[in-house]
Amino acid sequence: MWAFVCQSSSSMSSYDLMLAPSAMAPKLMKMIRVEAPLLREIMAEFLGTFILVLFGDASVAQSKLSNEANGDFFSINWGWAIGVMMGVLVAGGVSGAHLNPAVTLAMACAGRLAIIKVFFYMLAQYLGAFAAAASVLGVYSDAIQYASNGTLTMNDEANDPGLAGIFATYPAPWLSVAGGLGDQILGTMLLLLCICAITDKKNTQIPSALVPMYVGFTILGIGVCFGANCGYALNPARDLSPRLISLIAGWEQSFSWDNYNWFWVPIVGPHIGAILGVFIYIAFVEAHWPEDGDELVPVGVPRASFNKDRGEKIQNMDMESF
Repeated sequence: MWAFVCQSSSSMSSYDLMLAPSAMAPKLMKMIRVEAPLLREIMAEFLGTFILVLFGDASVAQSKLSNEANGDFFSINWGWAIGVMMGVLVAGGVSGAHLNPAVTLAMACAGRLAIIKVFFYMLAQYLGAFAAAASVLGVYSDAIQYASNGTLTMNDEANDPGLAGIFATYPAPWLSVAGGLGDQILGTMLLLLCICAITDKKNTQIPSALVPMYVGFTILGIGVCFGANCGYALNPARDLSPRLISLIAGWEQSFSWDNYNWFWVPIVGPHIGAILGVFIYIAFVEAHWPEDGDELVPVGVPRASFNKDRGEKIQNMDMESF
C-alpha cells in the first residue's frame, strides 16, 4: 500500500500539484474566523456599502472625466443599480444588507432590528462609503488632475459643482431646498416600500437568490425616474462620506454649497422617507396577511399556504376555492 502511494505521488506532474487543494486555506480561514455575530454583521455592512459606493461613484467619475464619451446619465444609473445589486449579494446573507443608515433606522423603528445594532450598522456603512470614495479618488486622481488642470473648483453662483459631483449630490438649478427635501423623502419612501414588498415572504414569493437583482432594478427605476432633480442619493452614507472625501481632497464648497442649505438634505430626507416607506407598506399590505397564510385571492393568482411547523411556503395551485 505504501509503495502504491509513493508511486502515485511520484507520478503526479507539477501541473497536478499546482491544482491540488492547499492545506493552508482551511487553517487560514479557521485563524481569521470571527465568531461574534454582531461583528460579522458589521463587517458585511462595511464591505457591502463599500461595493455599492465604489461602483456608483466610479460610474460617475468615468462619465464626467471623459466628458460623457465613456458614460452618460443612463450608464451612471446602471452603475448605481449594479453596485446595489452586488452589495446586497455580498452582505445579504449575513446582515440583511441594509447598506444605508436610513434603511437601518427604518428597520429598527419597525422592530426588525435590535436598537443596539443601529449605531454599529451605521458606523460600518459610513466607513464603507468613505473607503469606497477614497478608492475612487485614488484610482482617478490622475484623470481628475488632468481634467481640472490641478485646480479643484466649484462655482456656486453658476450652480456648477464641477468634479466634486463625482462624489456627492448637488441640486439642479431649478430645485429649491423644500423641493430637494421632498425629492429625497419620496424617493427613499419608494425604495423602502419596494424593498419591503420584495422581501415579504407572504407576498409574491421572490426567491432569496433573486432579491439582489430586484433591489438593483428598484434603484435603476428610481434613478431613471427621479434622478434629474438632485441625483437620487437616497442614502446618507452614500452622500455624506464621499462629500467628506471631496472636502479633504480640496473642493472647499462641498459642505457650504448654497449657503449650507444643501448638504443636510440627503441626510435628513432619506431617514424620513425610509420610515414612511416601511410603515406605509405595513399599513397597506403586510398588516393584513392572514396568520395561517391561507386566504382566497383574485382569480388567476395562485393561492399560497404556509407550513406552520417548518415555516416554509408551499405553492397550492388548485382552484377549488374559485
